[in-house]
Amino acid sequence: MGHNDGTVSIRRVDGIENADSTNLIRLDNIVHTIKDPLEWIETMRYNSSGDKLAVGSHDNFIWVYNTSPDGKYKRYCKLKGHSSFITGLDWSLDGDWIRSCCGAYELLFYSIPGKTQSPGGASATTSTTWMSHTVKFGWFVQGIFPPGTDGSHINIVEQSKDGTIIATGDDYGLVNIYRSPCLEDHKARSYRGHSEHVTNVKIYGDEKATMLSLGGQD
Repeated sequence: MGHNDGTVSIRRVDGIENADSTNLIRLDNIVHTIKDPLEWIETMRYNSSGDKLAVGSHDNFIWVYNTSPDGKYKRYCKLKGHSSFITGLDWSLDGDWIRSCCGAYELLFYSIPGKTQSPGGASATTSTTWMSHTVKFGWFVQGIFPPGTDGSHINIVEQSKDGTIIATGDDYGLVNIYRSPCLEDHKARSYRGHSEHVTNVKIYGDEKATMLSLGGQD
């Protein structure tokens, strides 16, 4: 769990049985606290094997940690290069790359074995399979920004597992759905229901996908 002061709390998920025999989830068992980031955390992602966690902070850095079954995470590296706060990041499926975007509209690529930014990362990863597609800049999402906008109103990007659908959540309270890849002049189906900014969207499943969204107090 990322916090507004930059700390990250690693919590054990405990299941308990309620009085009426329904199952509840408890997340109050903190097993470790990370204190390296200096400002609030907007994005965090595990790699495919779960042995590393990448934390994108508003201090402009990406902090990568080795995980362990007991929750005692150890810092692997601190990735530099962005000139503004980190808004999104994705792991490659093999765990060798991270791509990330920031408040300065930069799309950067990092070699994880090398622990450094790769200036040629865009061309080096043309055949790379990505675990997720949450960065809001790049060829596959170039059409998600309506004319006359600067892109700051888009809070989250999500792609379906089969790669056919892209969803975004924005400051206007809308969930927008596009065909993937979303090129320029592509139109969205937009859905209203949230009272304020849509801060997160997640697509689950394959053939019959379900989409969940979070925004405002909804």
